[in-house]
Amino acid sequence: MAKSKVNKIFVIDTNVILHDFQCLYKFQDNDIVIPIVVLEELDKFKKGNELINYHAREFVRELDKIAGDKLFNGGLPLGKNLGKLRIETGKPMPPEMKESFAEFTPDNRILAITIHLVKQNPDRPVILVTKDINLRMKAKSLGIVAQDYLNDKVEDIDSLKKEIELIEKVDDALIQKLYNSDEKLLAKHLKLKPYANQYFILKGNKSSALAHYDKATDTLDRVEKVRAYGIDPRNAEQTFALDALLRPEIQLVALTGKAGTGKTLLALAAALQQEEQFDQILLARPIVALSNKDIGFLPGDVDEKIGPYMQPLFDNLGVIKNRFKPTSKDYMHIEEMQRTDKLVITPLAYIRGRSLSNVFFIVDEAQNLTPHEIKTIITRAGEGTKFVFTGDIHQIDHPYLDMKSNGLTYLSDRMHGQEIFAHINLVKGERSYLAELASDLL
Repeated sequence: MAKSKVNKIFVIDTNVILHDFQCLYKFQDNDIVIPIVVLEELDKFKKGNELINYHAREFVRELDKIAGDKLFNGGLPLGKNLGKLRIETGKPMPPEMKESFAEFTPDNRILAITIHLVKQNPDRPVILVTKDINLRMKAKSLGIVAQDYLNDKVEDIDSLKKEIELIEKVDDALIQKLYNSDEKLLAKHLKLKPYANQYFILKGNKSSALAHYDKATDTLDRVEKVRAYGIDPRNAEQTFALDALLRPEIQLVALTGKAGTGKTLLALAAALQQEEQFDQILLARPIVALSNKDIGFLPGDVDEKIGPYMQPLFDNLGVIKNRFKPTSKDYMHIEEMQRTDKLVITPLAYIRGRSLSNVFFIVDEAQNLTPHEIKTIITRAGEGTKFVFTGDIHQIDHPYLDMKSNGLTYLSDRMHGQEIFAHINLVKGERSYLAELASDLL
């Protein structure tokens, strides 16, 4: 006789809800338990303009919709092919916890409830789901099964870290087709099955070329090294990045790579080069506060609080401006764009509610965004808007994100192969030899 399936019980931590307010519907037919302390913590997040505040409010509304006039006694069904949801009230600290933990903190209250559920359900797996690594370690030390929230986690990130594909020993006659406007180089000529907007370095015996794959025509076209508002690409990767940034048919670009590879500088230079085609250039980055504290804890007025966070963006603009004399037309044009808000550098939270039609929108440090934040930004795009997300997936400051769960990785994975999307991973640092050495060795 086939053994009947035993449904699991998942205990959900606050940070999972703040990461994805729709997480209740992501656990298939297993039951979900929300500790009462989680509702207390959510209450502290309901007020505010950040996305986590929005998630807290939406989750509470969702709970209210599920419960209606009913009580949580015995659990409430979440829907077809889904499990039940219940709220578990506080439980006393068990002896095994008293021996290890002095304080009855919110995390420890969640652990106490989980231990109670384990003892109450000896025949069912009870799993604590939290994005807090330290809480997972504490749970495991007590013999509790604990795991990260895996729903939007990318399993294979090797393709994101991959360098531009180099194809050697190509017939020089085929490479010559890229230089002849009346001839087409088809992907099948090179025995390739590329994805949309893939870039290649082709090398023959006597010739070489940089190429881009156009899925609509199933052909490769030559990528030329071009200057954008005083900035010249210094290597093949930067040449490809600039090509993707300047192609009007590519509406969404992801640029990944370590510090000093030129991601933000190239994006800003491309935006300035095309500024006549857009109503506005927005350059934004998320503020990930120190020690996970809100910037309200910092001294000074709003400009003084956000100044240190925005300074790297102004530095990139300064690099471009310094390519020109202060009396030149190009330099004064940038100054005029800043005065008239044609070019705006701002914290990402400050653009909430803004219209994003016909905008060149650069989001820097996108590895510190959640997948839901990335989705929220992109789904507000109007006609004529181009999005560029830049970041280093190895340098994450957000306490509950990692290389596989951050928004930039998620975006690059889910959009891979779409005709309006291009992803370039920049490998070679161009800031200086010292910066490159430090990035590699330290």
